[in-house]
Formats: sequence, C-alpha cells, structure tokens
Amino acid sequence: MAALLDIRNVSKSFGGVAANVDISFDVAQGEILGLLGPNGAGKTSLFNSISGEVTPDAGEILLEGRRISGLGPVACAMAGIARTFQVVRSFDSMSVRENVMVGAFTRQGSTRAAMLKADETMEFCGLSRRADAPAHLLSPAEKRRLEVARALATGPKLLLLDEMLTGLTPTEAQEGVALVRAVQARGITILMVEHVMEVVLPLVSRAIVLNLGRVLTSGTPAEIVRHPEVIRAYLGDRYVAG
Repeated sequence: MAALLDIRNVSKSFGGVAANVDISFDVAQGEILGLLGPNGAGKTSLFNSISGEVTPDAGEILLEGRRISGLGPVACAMAGIARTFQVVRSFDSMSVRENVMVGAFTRQGSTRAAMLKADETMEFCGLSRRADAPAHLLSPAEKRRLEVARALATGPKLLLLDEMLTGLTPTEAQEGVALVRAVQARGITILMVEHVMEVVLPLVSRAIVLNLGRVLTSGTPAEIVRHPEVIRAYLGDRYVAG
C-alpha cells in the first residue's frame, strides 16, 4: 500500500529538552498503526507536529506526498488530518451536537449542513441519545467518543487517536476497539498513541515504539512484545530473558 503519511527525520526540542530525535516512519493508506512507548517517550509531542500544533526543528512531514510540517493546525485539518487529545477538550457548556458541529464546520458551509453531518457522526459513534446533553454531563467513556465524533466530523483522511482507550473499563475499551475498527472500515487511516501495549496491539498491523524521544524499534505486534529493548523500556532489566 502507498504511504499516506511520511515522517522523515523529525526532531523537536523544548527548552533544550529533546522530545523527538530523528524520527522516521510511514503510515500506509487504510492502516491502523500503533505509536507506543512509556510515559514521556515523545508520543504526544510527535502528534503535535503531525497535526500542525508545533513545527519540527528538523525533518519534514508529508501527507499524500505534500509537505505539511509547519503549516499550522488549520491547514493540516483542511488537508485531512484530525485528532483527539489525551486530556479531553470538549466545550463543556455546549451540547454534544454543538460540539460535533464545531468539527463539521471545517467542511460544511451552512448550519443545516453541519447539523446533518453532526447527527450522522453521532449515530456512527453511538452518541445520538446524548445529542442534546451538555458535554460536561457525559461519562468519561462518552467524552472519549465525543472527541472521536468531533474529529470525524471534519472528514479526515488520517485520524490521530491520543490514548483514546486509556482509563476505560474492559467493556468500554472493547466498545472503543469496535469503534476504531468501524472507522478503519470507512477507509480512514489511523495512527494510535497508547502507552499500554495490551490495549492497542490487538488492533494494529504494525507498531512503532518510542523511548526517550527516539524510535526504539518497529514491527508487527508479535515482534514488538518479544523485543528485549521494548521489555526493558516498559518493565526494566530484570524482565529481559537471559
């Protein structure tokens, strides 16, 4: 499959602290790719570069062969990148429908069109019955779904999911997995950040593991869980066989 997203030698530092160092990988069209690593590995920092919130210090990011690094979040959204956030960013005084309409206005030119898009997206994400509820009344799992719905309403080609499944009950996590698979079935490419491997590995075809801002390794889920450096980064030296 052709690469939809291409990360080439991306580095980013904040106040002298290297968040990402010479990171390179690609994401194929229609793929679910996992971006893994312990807390502080640089996963969200890389997401911020991909979505245009920050500009890399070096390297470049391409979407469908077009350079998007440094364009800013609005241009990246218009190019087809949408994201959720590790810390939910709903507009709490607005209804669920109004929150999703915010995303829909990215491509819809009228309130009616945005409302129709929001209603369709809420149905897809299992939020229709909560459409008129203020966002602050949603459960944590529903707030995660609202993040996904607002992102999907922008009509993305690439969806960045930042720890969407973290902190959910086992049942809620399985429902979240089903939603991710349904998004992929719509032809949307997904890059998922998680630090809990057990949550994301059953979903992905490949995973990139970051540690201390660098790519530690990449491979299939089976390869990742057996890699000594991955075990060391997550669990410590005493867990490495031999």
